[in-house]
Amino acid sequence: MTDPQLTDPREMCYHPPMATVILVRHGQNDWVKKQRLAGWIPGVHLNDTGRKQAQAAAQRLAPLPIKAVYSSPVTRCLETAAELAAPHDLQILELPDVGEVRYGAWEGKKIRKLARKPEWYAVQHFPSRMRFPDGEALREVQFRAIQALEEIAAKHGDEWIVVCSHADLIKLVLAHYLGVHIDLFQRIVVSPASASVLHLHPRGMVRVLRVNDNGPLEPPPPPADAGKPQSKQRHAKRKKKKSGKKQQKQKTNQDSQAER
Repeated sequence: MTDPQLTDPREMCYHPPMATVILVRHGQNDWVKKQRLAGWIPGVHLNDTGRKQAQAAAQRLAPLPIKAVYSSPVTRCLETAAELAAPHDLQILELPDVGEVRYGAWEGKKIRKLARKPEWYAVQHFPSRMRFPDGEALREVQFRAIQALEEIAAKHGDEWIVVCSHADLIKLVLAHYLGVHIDLFQRIVVSPASASVLHLHPRGMVRVLRVNDNGPLEPPPPPADAGKPQSKQRHAKRKKKKSGKKQQKQKTNQDSQAER
């Protein structure tokens, strides 16, 4: 069942006619699960969950009068965009300037290892000054993305358009239009296959209608060891063993005192 608040244009057009830009993040892929930085590496496809997420997003957007679907040239975005474009019988328009951040030497690396690097602190707290080794500066990514969106908004007038992109880029765009300094952009969350909606008026007015909208609220995922009874058994054994050692130590102390 679709969400009428997202799919009814009358519910979203609160302002004079202007371009409506729907920013959609690509669906999940196995690199996200493995906590690795995929970047522009080719061949990173949506997994089964990601395809279902993209299809659900397409269903929610199907009733909207979408006139164009733009996408990052990266595989996982193109696969998501294909699902979004299908109900409207539209061709995907590749837009390199909304492509993933160029992570340079960090591309393909595990997040856990990258988080140990001194530069990681800058990524999280001072991204305005961060340039990835052999890659882009985040301020450059924000600039190219904003330029691209302003150009296509001017081109499409008061039409509805979809732009399929990546989490960091969408967060940087939202920070810009919300008037949030780039150093605070990590406070914004953009989930897989979520929709964030902008109104961009030709005379300059901006409205941010939705952020990270991916349907009904869901409970948090279970802990990593949920559904693994063996882990509980191991924990119980460790607890029992620890308790046994403690009792043995107490008995030894008592025996020692008795001897005295």
